[in-house]
Amino acid sequence: MWPSGVGSRQPCPRESALRKAAISGNINALPHHVPTGRSVRVFICANPDDTEAERNALKEHVYPKLRDFCRENYGIEFQVVDLYWGADPEEWDSPELQRLRMKLLEECLKTSAGPCFVGLVGEKYGSIRVPGEVESAEFEMILDAAVEAGLDTHILEEWYCRDENSVPPAYYLKPKAQMLKNYQNSVSPTKNDKAWRNVSEEIKKIFRTAVLQLQEKGTMKSAEAKKFLCSALEDELDFALGKQTPAFLKKCVCYIRKISNFDRFAKIPEMTRYMDTVVGSDRVMRNQESYERLLKVRDEFIPTIVAASNLRVYSSVTHCDMKLGYSQEVESNYVEGLCKQFYEDMVDIIQATVQQNLGTETDPLYDEILQHLSLCKSYADLYQFKTESLDYVQEYLLPSKGSRMSPLVVYGGPCTGKTLLLSEVAKQAYTWLQKEMGPETDPVVIVRFIGSSQLSTDLRTLLQSICEQIAINYRCLIHFLPNKIQEMRELLINLLGESSFHRPLVIVLDALEQLSDADEVRKLWWLPIHLPRTVRIVVSTLPNKHGILQKLRQLIHDEGYYVELIQRDRKVCSQTLKQQLLEVKRKVTSGQQIYVNEALAKCTLPMFVNLIYREVVHWRSHKDVDDRSLCSTVHESIEQLFYSVENKLGQRFVFRALGYITMAKAGLTEVELEDILSLDNIVLGDVIVATYLKNPLRISYDLVARLKEELGGYLVERQVRNVTLMVWANRHLHLIAQKLYLSNEEDVHQMHSLLAEYFLGAWAGGRKKIFTYDNNHFTSLNISHHKNPHQQPSQEKTSSDKYSYDRQTPEQPWVFQCNLLEPDIFFVNHRKMTELVYHLTRSGRTDDLMFGVIMNFSWLYTMIKIGQFEKALTDIDLAYSYTQEKELKFLATTLRCIKVKVLKNPASLSAELQQRLLPVVTSLPKLRHLLLECDKDGPKYCSIVPLHSSMDVTYSPERLPLCSSYMQIVEILPTLAPNIVLVALEDGSVSTWDVESRQLQRQIDTAKSVVLGIRLTTDEKYLVVATTKNTLLIYDNHKSCLLSEVEIKGSKQGGVAGGVAFINGFTLSTHHALAWLEASKDVNVIDLLYGWPLYQFHCWYEVTCVQCSPDGMYAFCGQYLNTASIFHLGNGDKLATVTSEFSGGFVKSILVLDTLNQMVMVDNEGSLSVWNTKEITNPRLMEDYDCRGDDSEVVGIELSEDQRSILICKARSIEVLDTKVWKMVEKFKAKRTERFVAAVLSKNGQSIVASMENTSSIFVWRRDSGQCMASLIEISGAIVKLIKSTHHNLLLSVASSGVLSVWDIDIITAMSNIDKTGKKIQTLLLSGREDYVFTMDGSEAVHKWNFSTGFIETVFKHEGIVENCVLTSSGDLMVTSDDKSSQYIWQTTTGENIFRINGQKISQLLITHNDQFVVSLCEQDASRVWRLGTGHKVCNILVTLQNALVTTANTFLVGSSKNKLLAVSLWSGSVSKKFVCDDGITIVNFKLIPDCPDCVVFITSTETVIIWSVADESVCRRVQLPPNFLKNLEDFQISPNGKVGIVSKGDENINVLDLHSGKLRLVHAAGIIWRQKLSRDGRYLVYVCFRNCEEDDDAGVVSNLIVMRLADGKSIGMCSLYKTPTFLCLSQRALNIIIGFEDGSIGTYTVVDRVDAALKIKIATSNSRQIVNNASQKVRPKCGNHSFKTVADCIWRESTEVFSRDSPINVSDSGEVYTQLHNTCIDVKSEQSVY
Repeated sequence: MWPSGVGSRQPCPRESALRKAAISGNINALPHHVPTGRSVRVFICANPDDTEAERNALKEHVYPKLRDFCRENYGIEFQVVDLYWGADPEEWDSPELQRLRMKLLEECLKTSAGPCFVGLVGEKYGSIRVPGEVESAEFEMILDAAVEAGLDTHILEEWYCRDENSVPPAYYLKPKAQMLKNYQNSVSPTKNDKAWRNVSEEIKKIFRTAVLQLQEKGTMKSAEAKKFLCSALEDELDFALGKQTPAFLKKCVCYIRKISNFDRFAKIPEMTRYMDTVVGSDRVMRNQESYERLLKVRDEFIPTIVAASNLRVYSSVTHCDMKLGYSQEVESNYVEGLCKQFYEDMVDIIQATVQQNLGTETDPLYDEILQHLSLCKSYADLYQFKTESLDYVQEYLLPSKGSRMSPLVVYGGPCTGKTLLLSEVAKQAYTWLQKEMGPETDPVVIVRFIGSSQLSTDLRTLLQSICEQIAINYRCLIHFLPNKIQEMRELLINLLGESSFHRPLVIVLDALEQLSDADEVRKLWWLPIHLPRTVRIVVSTLPNKHGILQKLRQLIHDEGYYVELIQRDRKVCSQTLKQQLLEVKRKVTSGQQIYVNEALAKCTLPMFVNLIYREVVHWRSHKDVDDRSLCSTVHESIEQLFYSVENKLGQRFVFRALGYITMAKAGLTEVELEDILSLDNIVLGDVIVATYLKNPLRISYDLVARLKEELGGYLVERQVRNVTLMVWANRHLHLIAQKLYLSNEEDVHQMHSLLAEYFLGAWAGGRKKIFTYDNNHFTSLNISHHKNPHQQPSQEKTSSDKYSYDRQTPEQPWVFQCNLLEPDIFFVNHRKMTELVYHLTRSGRTDDLMFGVIMNFSWLYTMIKIGQFEKALTDIDLAYSYTQEKELKFLATTLRCIKVKVLKNPASLSAELQQRLLPVVTSLPKLRHLLLECDKDGPKYCSIVPLHSSMDVTYSPERLPLCSSYMQIVEILPTLAPNIVLVALEDGSVSTWDVESRQLQRQIDTAKSVVLGIRLTTDEKYLVVATTKNTLLIYDNHKSCLLSEVEIKGSKQGGVAGGVAFINGFTLSTHHALAWLEASKDVNVIDLLYGWPLYQFHCWYEVTCVQCSPDGMYAFCGQYLNTASIFHLGNGDKLATVTSEFSGGFVKSILVLDTLNQMVMVDNEGSLSVWNTKEITNPRLMEDYDCRGDDSEVVGIELSEDQRSILICKARSIEVLDTKVWKMVEKFKAKRTERFVAAVLSKNGQSIVASMENTSSIFVWRRDSGQCMASLIEISGAIVKLIKSTHHNLLLSVASSGVLSVWDIDIITAMSNIDKTGKKIQTLLLSGREDYVFTMDGSEAVHKWNFSTGFIETVFKHEGIVENCVLTSSGDLMVTSDDKSSQYIWQTTTGENIFRINGQKISQLLITHNDQFVVSLCEQDASRVWRLGTGHKVCNILVTLQNALVTTANTFLVGSSKNKLLAVSLWSGSVSKKFVCDDGITIVNFKLIPDCPDCVVFITSTETVIIWSVADESVCRRVQLPPNFLKNLEDFQISPNGKVGIVSKGDENINVLDLHSGKLRLVHAAGIIWRQKLSRDGRYLVYVCFRNCEEDDDAGVVSNLIVMRLADGKSIGMCSLYKTPTFLCLSQRALNIIIGFEDGSIGTYTVVDRVDAALKIKIATSNSRQIVNNASQKVRPKCGNHSFKTVADCIWRESTEVFSRDSPINVSDSGEVYTQLHNTCIDVKSEQSVY
C-alpha cells in the first residue's frame, strides 16, 4: 500500500505550518478541526415565518447542487444549519431552540471551511424571545416592575420556577409538556398550540413592559435589557457580524428584501407573515416599534459593517400587487432570483476560501497521522482533572542525562481513563519539553490509538507508519521499506538513534491489546526495551488481556516504569464534581449531595464520575431525588443516559440514530446520519410533522444537533481524510449501544440494508422513495390506508406516487471527478469505499455486492489507483464466499495475473480485463456486466478497447493432496456444492473435503473394512459404502452417522470358482440401492429408508452393470452376451429382456434417454443397440451401431446434457454419435504410442476434454475442426483418472501423486472459442467495408475472418503455398498467387474460384484503386497489367520493379530499381517518369502521399528525404537527416497530407519528421519498436514494442500495443500482448487495429480518443459487445472450405495469353466485375488452352 521511499521525502520549506505541526505532533498548534476534517457549514439567519418560501426553495433546489459542487470539486461536505426548517412552528420561539441556534451559529463561524453565515432580512423584525432562564435577582426586579406597572403577573409566577441549583439562583421556564396537559399526545393539538401562543404572548408582553420601565428608570442598563427586547434575528446578526475581521466577513452574505409601500397592506390578513403588526382599536396596523428596530439593524448596522469590510450584501426592492399585496406570484419571482444569486455567491466564496486538499489522497501517511491527532484532540478535551499519574508521566518524559531508559507502561481496568490520560500526555508533551529545555527545542511527538484505524491494527503497517514519520521529522533517507517485520523493527531501532536533546522523541501507543495477533505480536518482541536518552515511549494496556502486562513485566523489571490507574478517593471525586458543576454555574443542594456521596461510595472510576456529572447537571432544586436517581455502576449509568436521551428526543429516533452510528464500520458524519434517518420511514413516521409531508421529505436537523449535544463527550468527532465522523468515545459505550439498539436481528438486517442503499446512491438524483404510514398517521393526516380492491393498476401507481418523496440523498460515485478532462485528478469517495461492502455483506444483498461493487470498473480502478489492490482482492474473495459465483473466482485469478501490469500502469486496467474476459464471457456470463462497465468508463483512461481477444485463457485448478499415491484412492464423488468432494481411501476412510480451503469437513471410518466404492443419492441425503465384507453401509450423509448395514447375497448356483465373490458393483435410485456380486446373476434391491433387503432381480446371465431410470421406477440390468433385462423397482417384476445381435461381448454401460423413451446398450467394444422403451414391457429395437474392428476396450461413456450426443472413449479413439440419426459424427484417433485415459464433453457439446496415459496434461479438442485448442499441464504428475461433475460442470482429475485437481470445464472450453490457423500470420488484409479480414500464414490457404465475431468463415485452398493476395475495394473479389506459378480470382462471398491463370511466378500483385486492373509483377519474365473483368492483358512491363505502388490517380506504377525511382504508365507499360540518383546512392525506402496523387517521398542512402513530383519530374523539397541516422532503418511512414514522416530505427525512439520545416522531433517509446503504423488522418501513431522487463515476463507479457497522439506526443492507450505478434494492420476508416499472432490467431482493437456517441456505436457493433448484449451465446458459423480450380482458364507464356474462348468485354466500372467473370468461368470451365 505504501509507495517505496516515502520516508525519503524531505520537508519542503513552503509546506504549510499546519502540515509541519501535524507531522511533528504539535497538537496545540492545530485548529479545532485538523486540516482534513473540514466541511462547509452555513448558518441561515432569518425570521422563520416571512422567509419560509425562500428557505423551502433553497432547500429543495439549491442546497443539493451546492453539496454536489463541494463533493465533486473539494471532496468535502456542504451543510446548511437551518433549525427552523422542519420544526413545528410552535417551537420556533422555544428558549431551547434559540439557545441551540446560538451554539450552532458559533460552531459554524469557527469550523466552516468556506462560507459560514447567510442572513435573510425582510420586512419583519420578529418578536422578542421568551426567556428560558433568568437570574433570581433580575427576575424578581422585573416582577416588581410589572406589578408596579399594573400588570397581572400571575402567569409569570405560574410558568417560572426558582432553581437553587443554579449559581447564582435563577428562575427557569417550566416545560410546556408539564404545564399544558397532554401537550404531546393531545387529540387536538391545535387547542394546545393556541393556548401556548396566548401564554407566550402574555409572557413577552410582561417582560417587555417591565424591562422598558426599568430601562427608563435607569435600574437596568441597555446591554442587560437588550436580551429581553431584541429579536433572534438581531441577536444572531450582531453575534455573527458585529466584531469580526474584514477577512472573516468575506465568508458571510446578507440578502435584504425590501417591499415598497408595504404599510398600506397591513390590513390584509396574509401580510402578517411578512411584517410585524399590532391590532389597534379599529384596524390592524404595522408595529412601528418593531419597524424602527428593523431599520436600525437593516439600514444602519449592516451598512456600517459593509463600509468597514468586504461583506456581501444584496438589497432588492419588491413592488406589491395593488390588490393582493405581497402575493405568491411576486414572492415566487423574488425567490427565483434569490436562488440563482445564492448559488453563485456560495460557489464564488467556496472557490475563494476552500483549497483543494489532495494531500490525503496521495499521502496515506499524512492521513494516518491526522486521524490519530484528531482523536487525540477529542479525547484530551474530555480529560477533566489533573492526577498524580499525569505528573508521574510528565516527570518520565523530561530528558535524563543518566543511563538508557525503558518504556513507561500505563495499565488499568476498563473505564479507568487510560486513553484520556495518554491523550492529555500527547497533547501536553510538546509544551512540557519546550518549557523544560527551552523554546528552541523542537520535540517530535508520535501518537497512535491502536485499533482505531486500519493501519494501526496490524503491526507491520503500524511500525511502518511510525518509521516513516520519524524519518520525515529527522530528514532520514529510507531507500526501501523492508518486507520482513523483523527488519522493520531493526529500522525502527536505528531511527530512534536519530533523536537528540534539540529534537527529543516521544511515542505514545494506546491499547496494545488491540493489535492483531499475527507474527506473535502479543509477545512484544518488537517493542524496544532499551531506549536512547532522548527517546520516551508510553504504552497502555488492560491488565488481564492476552497476557500483555505479564509479558511486559518479564521484559521491564523496574517497577518505576509502571503506572496503575485505580479508582480515586471519594472525596477527591466529590470535589472534582463540584468544580465541574461550578464551571457551568451549577451545584447540588445539600440534600442531593447525600445521594451523590452514596453513588461515589460504590464507584469512583473517571467515567462513572463523568456520568454522574451528566446526570446531576440537569437537576433542579425542587426535583425529587432518592437513592434510585443515580446508578451504582458505569454500565447502568450509560444505560440511564441513553434512556434519558430517548425520553427527550423520542424512542424510535434514538433507537435508529444510535443504532446506525454503532453499526457503521467507521462511524457516520452528521450529514450522513441526517440523510440516513431521512430514508428511514420508521423514524420519519415518528418525528415528522403532518404539515411537512412535502418534497423534500427529511428530518429536521435540530434533532441530530440535539442528539450530539445530549451525548457530547460520549459521541466524539474523529477526522478521517476529508470528513468528520461521529464515533463512540470508548468500547464500553459501543458495546452497550449494540446491546440496546442492535439486538433484534430483523431490525439490524433492515438497517444494514438501508445503509447499503444509501452508499449505493439508490435514492439519489431525485429518485423518490415511498413513505409508508402507520394507522395513527393515516388517522391524523385524514388519509385512508385501505386500498380499493376494484382500483385499476394505473390508479394504484398514481396513489403510490402521491406518497413518494424525494429524500435528497446525494449521488455516491466511487470518485468525485474534479475535472472531466483530467480523469486522474479526483477525490476518492472513501466513505463509500469503507462502508458499502460491509453493509452489503451483512444485509445479504449479494446481487448488489456482485454488480454494484465487484463487477464495477470504477471501483476496481479506484482501488488500484489508491494503492488498495490487495484490499480489492480481499473484497472479491469475501463476495465469493457469500455468493459462490465462479465468475468472482475467475476475476480474482485474472487480477492476480495482471497485478504487476496494472500497478505500474492503472490506466491499462480496462484493456487488460477485456482481453482476458472476452474469451470466457460466453462460459461465465455474469462477467458481461464488468465488460459493459469497462466499455463505459475504461476509455477515460485508456483509448485502446479490445474488440475481439484471441488471448489463451490462463487457468490453474484448485488442488488438494489426498494421499501419497493414487493407488490408495478407491473413489472420488463430486457433490452439489462445487467446492466439496467425497473421497474414499483403501484404508476404509470416507472423507468430506473442502477443496478451496483444503480443509477436512468430516470423516467416516468404516471399522477397518476395505472400501470397494461409494455412492450418493441425488438429493445427497444418503451415502452408501460397499465393503469387501459384502455389505452395504448406509450413512446419513449430513450427520455422518451409520443408519444400517446390509449384507449382499449372490445366487446359489453362481459365484466365483475356488474363491469368495466380492461385490461387483452397485448403484442407487431415489429410494433404493441395487448391488450384485461377482459372477452373479442376481441383483439385490435394498430399501434405503429402512435399510432392509426387498427382493432379488434374477437375470439370465452374469450381471455386468445396472442403470435406474431418472424417475426411479425401472432398473435396467446389463449382462453378458449383450443382454439386458428390465425390472420394476416398485414390485420387483421382470418386465422384459432384450439381446443385441452383437452378442459376443457384454454390456459395458446402459444409457437411459428419458426424453426420447430410449435405452442404449453399449458393449465392451463400443457397439450400440438402441431400444424404444415407450412400451416398457416390449422394447423395440431401433438401431444397431457396429463399432467393432477397433481392438481397444471402452474406457468411458457419456451422454451429453441435451441427450443429443453420446461420447464413447476407447483406449485408442474417441467417437461421438448423434442420437438423432444414430451415426458417428466425429472420431479422434490416438497416435500409436498413446492411449486415452478418459474423455468428457463440454457443456455445449462443441468440445472434447480428454487426458492421455502417462501424460500430465488435459487436452481440449474442437469437434468441428478437430484442432487441439489447448493443452493444460497438471503439475502434480500424470493424470490417471477424470471424473465429471454434472452439477457445476466441473472436471476432477487425479494425478499419480495422489493429488486431486478441480477444473472448471466452462473455462477450459472457452479456450476452444478462439479460432486459429495453426501457423503464424504473415500477411493480413482488411476488406474495404472493414467487415472481413483475410490472412496468409505461409500455407496453401487464405483464411477469411469475420471481423465482428473473430471466427474463420471461409478457407480458400490453393494448389501451392500462397505468396500474394490483393482485394478489390469492396472486398468481394480476391486475387491471389501461389508458388506453383498460378493466379486465382475468388468470389469471396460464395468462396468460388471463378478464374485461374497459370504460367508465371508472381513476385507482387497490385490492384488499381478503381478495381479495374490488376498488376502482376514478375522478377524473371515480363510483368503484366490486365483487366480484372475479362482477364485480358492491357500491357506488358519489361522493367523490374521492387515494392511497387499504384498512384491514387491510377495512372502510374511507381517502384524502385537500384538507384532509380521509376513511374511506369499503366496503359503502355513504358517508363514515363524517372528519378536517377547519383552514382553510389541508392533509394532506401519510398512512400506515396495519399492526398497528393503524383507526389512520392523517398529516402536515399545519403540520409536525404526527397519529395518528388511524378507529373513534373521535379524535386519539390529536400530534407537532410542527421549523419548515420539510417544505419538501422526499419520502417518509414508518411501522413496523408505529406506534412509528417515517422521513421523507425528499431530502437526505443520514435522519430517524427516535419517535412515542411525539416525539424526532427524525438519521442521516447515504451520499448524497442517492432512495428508502427500511422493513422490515415495522421493524428495517431500505433506501434508495438518489446520490453526486457522481468516483471512483465513473469506476467506472460510478450510485447505492448501502444497508441500515441502525435499532437502532444502523449501515449493515450497501452495494452499488453501475451503472444508473439507477427503482423500489424491499421484500418483506413474506423481506427481499428488488427494484429496477427504466431499461433495463427488474430486480435482486433479499436482506438477511442474521446468518449462520445461514436464510441458507443463503435463498441456496440463489435463482436464482444454483441456477446455481452445477447442473452444467448454467439453461434459459431460453419466454416466453408473452398478449393481451387484444377484446370486453368488461361496460361501465360512469353508475354502472351490464350483463353479457351475470347471474351473481350470492357469493364466500365467495378460493379460489372462479378457478372463478367462469372460468365467467363461458365464458358471455359471444362476446357484448357495451351499456347
